[in-house]
Amino acid sequence: MRLISWNVNGIRAAMGKGFLEFAQEQQPDILCVQETKMQAGQAEVPLPGYHQYWCSAEKKGYSGTAVFSKEEPLSVEYGIGIDEHDREGRVITAEYGKFYLVNVYVPNSQSELKRLDYRMRWEDDFLGHLKRLERKKPVIACGDFNVAHKEIDLKNPKTNRKNAGFTDEEREKMTQLQDAGFIDTWRYFYPDLEGVYSWWSYRFRAREKNAGWRIDYFLVSEALKDNLAGAEILTDVFGSDHCPVTLEISI
Repeated sequence: MRLISWNVNGIRAAMGKGFLEFAQEQQPDILCVQETKMQAGQAEVPLPGYHQYWCSAEKKGYSGTAVFSKEEPLSVEYGIGIDEHDREGRVITAEYGKFYLVNVYVPNSQSELKRLDYRMRWEDDFLGHLKRLERKKPVIACGDFNVAHKEIDLKNPKTNRKNAGFTDEEREKMTQLQDAGFIDTWRYFYPDLEGVYSWWSYRFRAREKNAGWRIDYFLVSEALKDNLAGAEILTDVFGSDHCPVTLEISI
C-alpha cells in the first residue's frame, strides 16, 4: 500500500500548479492533504476512482484537511471530539479493516510564539486521540506536524532554536509522541541522512538554497514496524512551499 501526504498550501492554487496531474500519475492508495484553505463546495477536485473526505475550518480560506482514498473507509470521523480544537478543520480519522489513518495539520505556534500555550494543549489532546484509537487497532498518522524534531531535521538549527516549529517545547512533544509508541518512518529508514527537507520558506530563495525543514511526517504504531516497506520525501515535486512525503507499507 502506498500513501502520500502533502501540505498543498491552498488546494485551489495547487490545482493550477500540477496537483491533479501529480495525483493521477502517482495513484496512491490514500492521499492526505493539509491546508486545503477551502470550504466544501468551493471547488471540484476531479480525482476519479477516489472517495473524498473534507474537513474545513469555520474560518474561510484557512487550514483544512482532505483525504482521497481508493478504498472506502469503514467510518470517517472529523476532529478529535474537543470543541476548542475542532473549529479549524485539522484532523480526519478514517477507519480501515486493519488500521486507522489520521490526517493532521498541527497548529503553528506563530510569530512570537503567541499560540504556543494552545499548541501544548493541542499536542496532549491529539496524543490522547491517537492512543484511544490504538486500543482498537494500529494507527498511521500523517501530515504537517509543524515541528522539526532534531537538529538534523532543519538547515539552520542554531538560529531557529526559539522560533515556532523548533522550540524546546514543541520538540519535546514530538519526543513524547514517539516515546508513546509511534515510529517516525522516515528516520526509521534514514536515521542519519541530512539535508532532506519537506518545507522551505518562500523568502530568501530558501528552496533554491535547500534551507529547509522536515516538518511533514508519517508516524505509525509500533505494531506496524514489521510492515514498513519504504519512505520518501519527494523534494523534486513543486506546487507548494511543502513537498509530498510518502509511505510504503504492507498491510
